[in-house]
Amino acid sequence: MWIDSHAHLEMKEFDPDRPQVIERAVAKGITGIITIGTDIESSRQAVALAKTYKNIWATVGVHPHDAASYKTETQPQLSQLAEDPLVVAIGEIGLDFYRNLSPQKQQKETFRHLIHLARSVNLPIIIHDREAHEEVLAILREEKAWEVGGVFHCFSGDWEMAKQCLDLNFFLSITGAVTYKKGGVLEEVVRQAPIESLLLETDAPFLSPHPFRGKRNEPAYLVHTAEHVARVRNITLPELSQAILENTSRAFKLPL
Repeated sequence: MWIDSHAHLEMKEFDPDRPQVIERAVAKGITGIITIGTDIESSRQAVALAKTYKNIWATVGVHPHDAASYKTETQPQLSQLAEDPLVVAIGEIGLDFYRNLSPQKQQKETFRHLIHLARSVNLPIIIHDREAHEEVLAILREEKAWEVGGVFHCFSGDWEMAKQCLDLNFFLSITGAVTYKKGGVLEEVVRQAPIESLLLETDAPFLSPHPFRGKRNEPAYLVHTAEHVARVRNITLPELSQAILENTSRAFKLPL
């Protein structure tokens, strides 16, 4: 049994066959999916999906790409959505200095606002960090984000970066990127990190694992990432499954 700790089931890529995508996931042993908000509208959609399907939970947040759209009224709207018991985190939030679709200053300001929101509603955070490792870590330290904890989604740093994240009370979430030919740095993180600190995710519809790379990702494909992680760590799939279930439950206070 597995939990996909990060998918975007609300995205238009799943409009043609969303119920079938969820059915295929269940058939592969995916017993839970956390679907992720990236702005007000997708956050609403994520909550609606969680209310529609069994064993789906939601998060609400503003992605760094959309930080420029963050307004005074955004935080109370997210706060209201976060009152739903099926909302398990604030995210995805953070910094993206690779695409810079929002000005970096606004990204940082919005990130801080949303850490404050997480503290006010007593929820962990899900962090998007791309080409901004030092800046993300600095803000987490300045805002004492270890008090809420959370997850580095789609972890992309090296082992030195991973150690700093672990010191701040954050989990490391591993995607299908670990199965790629250039996934050696991520494999080293998977090998070195305490198993109690690891989560698995698809980031569907993105980042399909080998052998589906280049195609639309979906939660059922999490099993391929899990098999690769188990090989890297030299443990059995049941051992990894038990750890991932316990870790995800702990990270998001899920009733498993």
